Amino acid sequence: MIEIVNLKKSFGTTEVIKDISTTIQKGEIITIIGPSGTGKSTFLRCLNLLEEPSGGDIIFEGQSLTDKKANLNETRKRMGMVFQNFNLFSHMSVLDNLCVGQKKLRHVKKETAEKVAHALLETVGLAEKADSWPDELSGGQKQRVAIARCLSMNPDIMLFDEPTSALDPTMIGEVSAVIKRLAKDGMTMVIVTHEMEFAKNISTRIIYMDEGSIYEEGPPDIIFNQPAREKTRNFIRNIKTFQYAPQSKHFDFIELTNDLLNFCEAADLSRSNSNKAALLCEELVVNLIDKEDFRHMHFDFPDDQAAFTFVITYGGANRDVTQTGGMPSDIVKGISKEMKHTYTTENTLTLKW
Repeated sequence: MIEIVNLKKSFGTTEVIKDISTTIQKGEIITIIGPSGTGKSTFLRCLNLLEEPSGGDIIFEGQSLTDKKANLNETRKRMGMVFQNFNLFSHMSVLDNLCVGQKKLRHVKKETAEKVAHALLETVGLAEKADSWPDELSGGQKQRVAIARCLSMNPDIMLFDEPTSALDPTMIGEVSAVIKRLAKDGMTMVIVTHEMEFAKNISTRIIYMDEGSIYEEGPPDIIFNQPAREKTRNFIRNIKTFQYAPQSKHFDFIELTNDLLNFCEAADLSRSNSNKAALLCEELVVNLIDKEDFRHMHFDFPDDQAAFTFVITYGGANRDVTQTGGMPSDIVKGISKEMKHTYTTENTLTLKW
């Protein structure tokens, strides 16, 4: 469907995309992952020339998009794009958001456009929101409307630029469910995402980008479980690890807990294990360790989620805070199946369950 040949993109003297060549086949679901700032979104935007390449070519269904004779408006009808910030028209109702492109670009009659719009709103679970305004919707609902609007143009392929990054964790699932339904229906998709469990479950191929290039690509089970190259291995290892080091004794514990729970949500952990991690964090950091002694927290788990490791480092004299007695200590012991305390220059408490 799409052939990318020696694609390059620079902003001034900064080279963002460095000589990428790959193909996208009909029916593929490709997710693009990698560290922030590696050119993932720029690469995606180059595919439909929202960003004009500095070099190379993009051939879509046999047509070179960099050819000056290329009809980009026609191409963009067939290559839909969903943005992270929704880009809905705030002065239009939900129904009108879905109809405007059909009427102006596809020259569909109003009655037909509205029929298509209602059917698509039903598909994304928002049939009752046709007459609502975008400002009346939650973030997840706005993104589902944006997906329906994209589908209203009957595209051959859909491009998603971080479709869940602007959403609260509770809303990510509803958008992911719609995208999974599109995958089941055979829609060709390219998705830039930081949601690794989502990428693992939906993709036919993963592209890992680093420093503007495709560093490694392959099936999800290979990229996530047996990556061949060092940077990919480090990235996969890090996304399964939560770490926190306070900058001062006045750190924000509420923010710490929220970040930990967001990590658990993104890692698709069960509510039980998420609650255990949050409870250990609270009992240790708030009730058992002096704030000024707290140094570092580390939480990780293996691929099969068969065991969880929670490590906390704190200063002060050689002491195992779980031996102090009382309810906080009992809670920590009740969660942990294995406990180990060590001391060199600082205390390290390792808990497993």
